[in-house]
Amino acid sequence: MAGLRVCSVLVTGANRGIGLGLVQHFLKMPNPPQWVFATCRDPKGQRAQELQNLASKHPNLVIIPLEVSDPASIKAAAARVEELLGGSGLNILINNAGIAKPISLDKETLETMTQIYTTNTAGPLLLGQAFLPLLKKAAQGSPGSGLSCSKAAIVNMSSSAGSIEDVFIWEFGQLVSYRCSKAALNMLNKCQSLAYKDHGILCVALHPGWVQTDMGSFDGHTPPLTVDASVTGMLKVLSSLSEKDTGTHLDWEGKVVPW
Repeated sequence: MAGLRVCSVLVTGANRGIGLGLVQHFLKMPNPPQWVFATCRDPKGQRAQELQNLASKHPNLVIIPLEVSDPASIKAAAARVEELLGGSGLNILINNAGIAKPISLDKETLETMTQIYTTNTAGPLLLGQAFLPLLKKAAQGSPGSGLSCSKAAIVNMSSSAGSIEDVFIWEFGQLVSYRCSKAALNMLNKCQSLAYKDHGILCVALHPGWVQTDMGSFDGHTPPLTVDASVTGMLKVLSSLSEKDTGTHLDWEGKVVPW
């Protein structure tokens, strides 16, 4: 993790699970970012209590309201971050917010599919667009050529559940709309990597593993991976990425995930 040194990072869905774990790890770094922007739907609500406690102890942590399925909310969050950065760029955007519903194929509906796609796929698309100017600014202000997460990066939290080859943990749940949204997110990540490479922005899709979170635990099954182990691994992976890795889908150990 020593190789990952950034001035600013934004994490969506940061009030619990992997998002909260990422925020905690960034704050504990030997050289923590000057700005850690943590977004969630209701920053003052009970579900954001742990995040509020962290913010009271860390002046570099700023909680920002954000509903990733609402373009107006995304625009307002980007404007707030730009205002706080005061002319500096944003080094890393982590599209972590996501939803899943354990619904089988025969029970899927247009409403559910649309809701999950809007959050898991369209949200990262719109966030990438909204924060592109700040990411470009960070890339332009970083010395050296090539791509890295210390320069400017979009990190899309994906899942091997969206891998057409793997169809991860099908036996534990079909989760069809979730799988489709993550397969689409992987394609979005590839498109972002091609479109934003010339701007100096690295794009990567990460599979965090099957993690012990509210979303990961369902039907009485306990996932094998702790949040701490997943986040520690992912940050180590992010610190090692270079130009050759942009557009790829990797897991928390840095292994390539099949499409």
